[in-house]
Amino acid sequence: MLPQIVSLIVGTAASVVAGVLLLRFWMQVVRVRPPASLSQFIFQMTDWLVRPLRRVFPGVGGYDWASLIGAFLIAVVATAIELIFAGPLSGQTILAWSLLRLTEWIFYGLTGLILIGALFSWVNPHAPLAPFVDALNEPLLAPLRRVVPLIGNLDLSPLVALVLLRIGMHVTTYLISMLA
Repeated sequence: MLPQIVSLIVGTAASVVAGVLLLRFWMQVVRVRPPASLSQFIFQMTDWLVRPLRRVFPGVGGYDWASLIGAFLIAVVATAIELIFAGPLSGQTILAWSLLRLTEWIFYGLTGLILIGALFSWVNPHAPLAPFVDALNEPLLAPLRRVVPLIGNLDLSPLVALVLLRIGMHVTTYLISMLA
């Protein structure tokens, strides 16, 4: 019972922190600025880890590598804590499971962004966060919009993107689980 409780608490906390770190990285990749209140939340929640990591991993190519590496370190720590309670430890196991966890967070995060964008387009396309979410989704959906035609006035590219993300997640999970 205790290992499940620890796993729940550690997994939830790690998912939230790593998710914000991944969002910070993706915002830099896409080069979009969030609204001020969201920006303040993101930077306050992640600066404790990103600033020290930037001394070791400076931004190269205009990307905030410290955020991505920070998310991976969170995955390593969370995986190590969970495996301490679950059974014997192996360095290769921790790294493989951490990589799998980070990959899942990336795919779930992108899936969530697409779902939020679709929800905004249906419910309130003029919501204050809608342009921010649309800008985050544009690199994923723009190539698909060139291939997937509109049916009536309905854009099916988010649906295609969700299917492709699920396929990508299954393939990546299979490949990483082969390492473990």
